[in-house]
Amino acid sequence: MALPTETVYGLGADATNLEALQKLYRLKGRPQSHPVIVHLHSLEQVKDWAIELSDSFYILAEKFWPGPLTMIVKRASGVLDAVTGGQDTVGLRMPSHPVAIDLLKEFGGGLAAPSANKFGRISPTTALAVKEEFGSELKMVLDGGACDVGIESTIVDLSGSHLEPRILRPGMILPHDLFVALRKRGENTAEIHVKESASDVETPRVPGALPSHYAPVTRTDLVPSHLLHKTIEQYADRKSLAVISFSALSVEGLNASNLIVAEQDPSAYARALYANLRILDSLKQSLIIVEEPPQTPEWSGIRDRLLRASSK
Repeated sequence: MALPTETVYGLGADATNLEALQKLYRLKGRPQSHPVIVHLHSLEQVKDWAIELSDSFYILAEKFWPGPLTMIVKRASGVLDAVTGGQDTVGLRMPSHPVAIDLLKEFGGGLAAPSANKFGRISPTTALAVKEEFGSELKMVLDGGACDVGIESTIVDLSGSHLEPRILRPGMILPHDLFVALRKRGENTAEIHVKESASDVETPRVPGALPSHYAPVTRTDLVPSHLLHKTIEQYADRKSLAVISFSALSVEGLNASNLIVAEQDPSAYARALYANLRILDSLKQSLIIVEEPPQTPEWSGIRDRLLRASSK
């Protein structure tokens, strides 16, 4: 079964049922060492999944749950290795999509819900995209409309002995948002780190952190704005190119139907990103060229997805 969340559609499986989890992994083609996120409908459920929770966990849960924030914490003793990838940590999230919340309340337990796509491919943000991905392999898709956020949740690590949380996967909740929430409650947090800035400290494996991920079948290149025209012009057969650009391009030979003019607002861009990549991938051209987004914090989650989608 697939369900909508505010980020992307997920494949739902009972996170306490090993057989259900194994079916999920087989359907996605996902390595069993790759952990999944447990989706909950209430803060009271957390005690069934986690131990040694810090004040930071409760502060961030109060501020950002339900919403697109996953927190990595120490797992409780009964949590299956199939959920955690064999690690001593577990990722927890409370989605805000009303269909997801209603389903979780009716179910009563925790659902593993990785993105409803074949492993490593473009995440789906509509029910139709899920159906196109799996066809008859998947018996049920709950249609909750297009996802509001459009890229996966921010993942923050709260599992270690370090004083400050660390972002392991950027999303649309930004480091500054987390910092402000913790500072207002008096937490002794000098800054919010990203994984790369804390490379001397062991970090848990988390979903979506492989070098190549969220990828179209069509080769995809991420190109800086100042090189966009030059890059397109160097191709003799420009009709075989598909392009996502921040502005309408006038390049001789470029097929206008292969061009998507992207939103300049990061929230709107994120909401449409995977749908746009799916559209261009379906054209089966020789190359997708994506104009590189700004290198500012608001675009960090989007840049992360595009860098992985274009990883060789």
